[in-house]
Amino acid sequence: MINKSNNAYKSIGEVAELLNLKNSKSGKLNTYTLRFWEKEFKQIKPKLLNNRRRYYDKKTVDLLVKIQYLLKDKGMTIKGVKNMLNSKRFDLDEPLNLPINNINKNIRSRVSKISNILKNIKKIK
Repeated sequence: MINKSNNAYKSIGEVAELLNLKNSKSGKLNTYTLRFWEKEFKQIKPKLLNNRRRYYDKKTVDLLVKIQYLLKDKGMTIKGVKNMLNSKRFDLDEPLNLPINNINKNIRSRVSKISNILKNIKKIK
């Protein structure tokens, strides 16, 4: 991925890569997930430029990180996340306790632990 300023607009592919939205079998990016979330959550408003290509600003990317966290890590339903985003108690600009870098570190940590467990199981055999 090209290194861009944190505030630069990002393409749908760059955002899918940032959120690690990949098909587990083919390894290809699942950009359709972002398009689906765009239909479900009125707060997601990418800029549509040249040939209707989507570009996401930092605020929208941060919102997508929150939506992914609530859906995938917290196990909330789409309806639950919609209710939360629409509630006055939830501030869209408030940062999550787990920024994207920490989420990635957390995932790497889990994968490492699972890998070590599997190595130990193989030693037992």
